[in-house]
Amino acid sequence: MLLFAASDKGGTGRSVTSCNVAFRSALANREVCYLDFDFGSPTAGAIFGIEGVFNGTRSGGGLHSYLQGRVANPERLDVWGASERSSLRLRPAGAGQLALFPGDASGSEFPTTAEMVKLCAELFLRLEEQFDVVIVDLSAGRSYATELALKATALPSMRKILSRWLVFHRWTNQHVNAAAGLVNNPGGILELGARCGHDRDDLQNRLRFVRTAVIDPFAEDISILRPSQIAFLRDSNAKLIELASSLRIGRTTVLAQIPLDPLLQWREQLISDNDLYERKIANQATVEAFEKLARDVIDDDAWEVLR
Repeated sequence: MLLFAASDKGGTGRSVTSCNVAFRSALANREVCYLDFDFGSPTAGAIFGIEGVFNGTRSGGGLHSYLQGRVANPERLDVWGASERSSLRLRPAGAGQLALFPGDASGSEFPTTAEMVKLCAELFLRLEEQFDVVIVDLSAGRSYATELALKATALPSMRKILSRWLVFHRWTNQHVNAAAGLVNNPGGILELGARCGHDRDDLQNRLRFVRTAVIDPFAEDISILRPSQIAFLRDSNAKLIELASSLRIGRTTVLAQIPLDPLLQWREQLISDNDLYERKIANQATVEAFEKLARDVIDDDAWEVLR
């Protein structure tokens, strides 16, 4: 299965959530790979803790080079063996593969060509045969990376491959509006997908939203706030629910809500079991949200219920 991660703005938690979903999927004995199609800012290597590719690879063999025809095969890194984090260096018993295909350092967005679309589709087809889940982290906004993904998956050779889309946004007025626009407005994913050859309704059924940095206004741990702050938080949340519904990205279109976690606010990284149980610097609710999303992205029932 191909899973595309998109967002209209930077800072949505798209990459850090997607990397953690890849990590939790691999821990659940799935074969997983992660393609860093954030061409202007290929920083997935930093989230996985792989030194030397924090801002993309300098080998000259990253995804930019592959798509532009400079190398026959893009560089592939084994996260379990390459990560500098001691808790990730050894592949845990029962875990599946976790591979990273980095972008090139100092890379940038580039217009798509027919040859790039062909090479992209060939890569997707090869990896879909090797892995259970192929996560493709796209550049923010109406990017060339998004256009490339839509064109490649619309090719006849790709029609039988299941692909799904997650659109990430923070739980704020600006981000809700931006996410809705990225999908539903003229030039958005649905319209662009239709122009590329996708059936618009089918594409919409394969697209869900992920809300990030969400504060539960009724959680016990907000009791430290003043009553006026709690009232404001609950009122803001109610208005956001109303706004999201009016923009057609309400509850029935949401696959996951990721709680606000101080660890991820201060450092974008994988949350290991060591971070949760030994160091106690991460929240259980965040890990549970990642685990649930990792299950739901491949669970047909989870998508059927939301239609």
